[in-house]
Amino acid sequence: MLLIRPVLDLVRSLPVLLGALLFGHGEPWQWIGLVFTAIAVFTGVSHVLTSRYRITGAQVEWHTGLLLRKHRAIPRDRIRTVDVTSEPKHRLFSLAAARIGTGRHSHGKGPGKDELVLDAVTITEAQRLRTLLLHRTVATEAAAAPPEQVIAAVDKRWLRYAPFTLSGLAVVGAAVGTVYHFAHELHFDPIQFSLVQTVVGHFADTPVWLSLVLAAAGLLVLVSLLSIGGYVLSFWNFRLTREPAGTLHIRRGLITTRSVSIEEDRLRGAEIREPLPLRLAGGARCVAIAGGLREGKGADKGGGLLLPPAPLGRAHEVVAEVLGEDLAATPLVRHPRRALYRRLSRAVLGVLLLAAALYGLAWLGALPDWPWQVALVLLPFAALVGWDRYRGLGHALTGRYLVTRSGSLDRGTAAVRCEGMTGIVVERSYFQRRAGLVTLVAPVAAGKGRYRVLDVGEADGLALADQALPGLLTPFLKRG
Repeated sequence: MLLIRPVLDLVRSLPVLLGALLFGHGEPWQWIGLVFTAIAVFTGVSHVLTSRYRITGAQVEWHTGLLLRKHRAIPRDRIRTVDVTSEPKHRLFSLAAARIGTGRHSHGKGPGKDELVLDAVTITEAQRLRTLLLHRTVATEAAAAPPEQVIAAVDKRWLRYAPFTLSGLAVVGAAVGTVYHFAHELHFDPIQFSLVQTVVGHFADTPVWLSLVLAAAGLLVLVSLLSIGGYVLSFWNFRLTREPAGTLHIRRGLITTRSVSIEEDRLRGAEIREPLPLRLAGGARCVAIAGGLREGKGADKGGGLLLPPAPLGRAHEVVAEVLGEDLAATPLVRHPRRALYRRLSRAVLGVLLLAAALYGLAWLGALPDWPWQVALVLLPFAALVGWDRYRGLGHALTGRYLVTRSGSLDRGTAAVRCEGMTGIVVERSYFQRRAGLVTLVAPVAAGKGRYRVLDVGEADGLALADQALPGLLTPFLKRG
């Protein structure tokens, strides 16, 4: 880390350093940038030199700092997950970062208050810590490692689902935005390139419809290739196993490897995510609902990915194996027709309001007429989305789990363990009261934190809440 950390600090300070060197020209403030860079590098090096950790029978302790000292401790009985990540900078020296998480989950990028990061330790030490902290005993370390039960492993045929994840589209959008930003800041016109001029001239001499088709086809090919590349980098070598000590172990990654362990006793459920493109291709991904995992944009960022984009049937099999109950065989209860009317009215009303606003701007002369006309054309599609959202609604109470499904563009089916709920909330808006509907909210100290049963009948919703947590709502229910 004494080789890695200074380089990373220099890269982070590069804008300040370049500004001082290129625009300082001997000015006094030039030395401020150089001093700032030197302080950043010194701080990083001192962090590595002074970092120490200790594991006692009761807690894990870590302290660092030369001028400003930091000391943190986490009780061992609160440790729920151990996330071992080895990025390319770590793999050069056989190192890894061990992230020790408790039952709370953090939505930020940095470590949460109940999370401790050891960056970096040797890979051997990281695996030893994982065994020691989750298995609660050192005896398992010395004994012969028992065989793991493989629940799921990546299949190369799953690459066909990569283009439907839209990750390549995000990469293209980010790249285009970055290039445009720098070109704008540098007052650079890309049309000056002869290659760009040739391409633009070719499209100018081609019919508009053909240009659009060619551009769409080229974009589709580029997005597909980038999505497949991202799938390989993120999910190759994926394995989900169950260890005899009652721990789920997830390993994945080609260049940046990641190894996450989750205590099954602390698992609060699982969720199957079906974004619309992936759902149309018959695929889905599966995510664990567990405390101690960071929540990022995208379920795979938090470390609880139980299955990458794969066939929907395989996702149901993994959920059944992990939770011990076949939830796919449980029929979901359909919601009343009044929920359909709410879905349709909300979808159509949104488009109508947009069209009215665009028409008002056109009437004032700020816009042409075609934007509000295009908005009206979207009405059938909005109605279709509303119908599909109603079609996706469903719930069930089976065994120890409350199952709820909702969404259209990003449909999710979550199975939440009833004893893992911290309560239950019954919500009713003014329009829901008029329609005789309620929304149940199941708070859980894991995953998203709140899982909803949307627009269920009032009587059925209260009965479902009473069955999920018997006796909790009894003081609030009137019995005739």
